[in-house]
Amino acid sequence: MALHFLVDSATDAAPGDVVVLTGAEAHHAAAVRRVRVGEEVTLGDGRGVLLTGACEAVAPKEVVVRIGARSEIPPAHPRITLVQALAKGDRDELAVQAATELGVDEITPWQAARSVSRWDAAKAARGRARWEAIAREAAKQAHRAWLPVVSAPTTTDQLAARAAASRVLVLEPTATTALSRADLGASDSDILLVVGPEGGIAPEELSLLENAGATLVRLGSTVLRTSTAGPAAISIVSAALGRW
Repeated sequence: MALHFLVDSATDAAPGDVVVLTGAEAHHAAAVRRVRVGEEVTLGDGRGVLLTGACEAVAPKEVVVRIGARSEIPPAHPRITLVQALAKGDRDELAVQAATELGVDEITPWQAARSVSRWDAAKAARGRARWEAIAREAAKQAHRAWLPVVSAPTTTDQLAARAAASRVLVLEPTATTALSRADLGASDSDILLVVGPEGGIAPEELSLLENAGATLVRLGSTVLRTSTAGPAAISIVSAALGRW
């Protein structure tokens, strides 16, 4: 399969046009992936445009691609959002990477009551930028036409407020309803999958979310890590929605 790169200049490109990779993308293409003149690659703008072309010139600071074909992929509907609780180590970042590869449309950091990791204002900006970088690289790996949005960190109260407009599914091992048996295709509402931190979601948070209209669901008889629960749920929802 052709290598895939992200470039803002791909938005208006048409067959016959030239698109030039510069900066980090050019270095990655030429020095890391070692593309060659004549090699076919794919380009995208992360907002639905996919281009196929052949490299006409390759250098560490500039890679020139002649476009041969263009397609535009519509955004997915309903959208799937992963609300990922902040976790210690790199477990939340692992969830971001896998969720992006699996097709999630939005990722929202959640400062849950039991989150060991805490983000103040400065750390939130850095953390969000880090998640965006992870999502970007994972989207390139997966050849995604649309980059997932990494939204601002949310609180439990803000998350509860979203239950009025979206279908909020809270992953909770003690829930009586299995996610695989939930009727996910009955509504056009966006789907929010809420994943708690290592210690689980606090009882008062579960009550608040459930009273706001969220549904508690379980994945199975075992308890998954916070880094794997979200991707597992995305897989189930993607199959139910007909994405897979």
